[in-house]
Amino acid sequence: MAAPEPESRHETETPAPSREPPLEPVADAAADRALQPWEQHAAVINLPRYDYRASGSLLLRSHSGFLITCPIKREKSATKEAISILGEYISHASSHSSENLEPCCMEAAPKKRKLCSEASKIEHSEDAVANGTSDASESTEASSCHSKTSEDVDRTSNLSLVKLSMSGLLFFSFPSGGVHVVQMLTEVFHSLRSGKIKSPQWCHHIFPIQETCVLSETELHATVSKLFLDFFRNKGDQDDPIKFAVGYNRRGIDETTTKTQKNDDNSSSQQALMHREQCFKVVAGAIKSVSEGAIVDLKSPEVAVLVEVLPISGVPIGSSVAGVSVLPAELFSAKPRLCVKALVSDTKAKKK
Repeated sequence: MAAPEPESRHETETPAPSREPPLEPVADAAADRALQPWEQHAAVINLPRYDYRASGSLLLRSHSGFLITCPIKREKSATKEAISILGEYISHASSHSSENLEPCCMEAAPKKRKLCSEASKIEHSEDAVANGTSDASESTEASSCHSKTSEDVDRTSNLSLVKLSMSGLLFFSFPSGGVHVVQMLTEVFHSLRSGKIKSPQWCHHIFPIQETCVLSETELHATVSKLFLDFFRNKGDQDDPIKFAVGYNRRGIDETTTKTQKNDDNSSSQQALMHREQCFKVVAGAIKSVSEGAIVDLKSPEVAVLVEVLPISGVPIGSSVAGVSVLPAELFSAKPRLCVKALVSDTKAKKK
């Protein structure tokens, strides 16, 4: 009776079957599984993250940048498109503005490129493990698309994407002021007319911000005087007085102020935003201090001074930040209202 016991123990000691074969159908299932939209977005599009320190930086010193309008809920698509459009022109401007950048800003650009490259390597390695049986052509096409997007991100590494409290707007900020954003937008329009770049689908207007300032009479007067003096010097001597127009935009700010005052019991602590007539008076006074003979012409101005209140997230209403630009006639339209020209002139006709 004691003899069968060793045989039963010998049967229990037989090695377990290998677990490697069951993994093959799992890998095949992962290869056959279609990527979800967010997985495709992360694998192909490399978007910058918001710079949450920008709100404090904009209150301390002046910045240059671009304010872009786009359809609501299409901000990510517009961000990718804007990076593709501005990448080439920003790379040229970076060489001129790199001397003015602070050391921390110069160190931030390589860090952004490093993070982007590391993220792309991780994504490609995960895709290689999951899709081991994928076609070589598909991987080559995806890598080329990703490399192009990464190249655009590298070119715009000096730009910071600033979070706004309003949908349908994007704000890209340089770490300092004095960048030739007006010249860059002029080159963009020339490239659109010549067909060098295709017409954008999501970006409607690109407003070049030459300088930012705290929205007060003193700061606004000083900023407009500086920018208009630069324009006046570049224009050269002329006998006829300069015809100018002033635009003041507070898009989304009034609604935000109303909601804040409703939620805040101490509404008296909220400082009133600069009124339109007050802004026009300050800007006109700054222009007259540079060119006494300048006159207002709303029908056919040769220069426009545009002031845009930036709805930056994290900045209180009492410390509003404005973007200011002095634009030549080729970059703005006076009718039906004074604004920057659209990138695509006739949108309705194009859709038809």
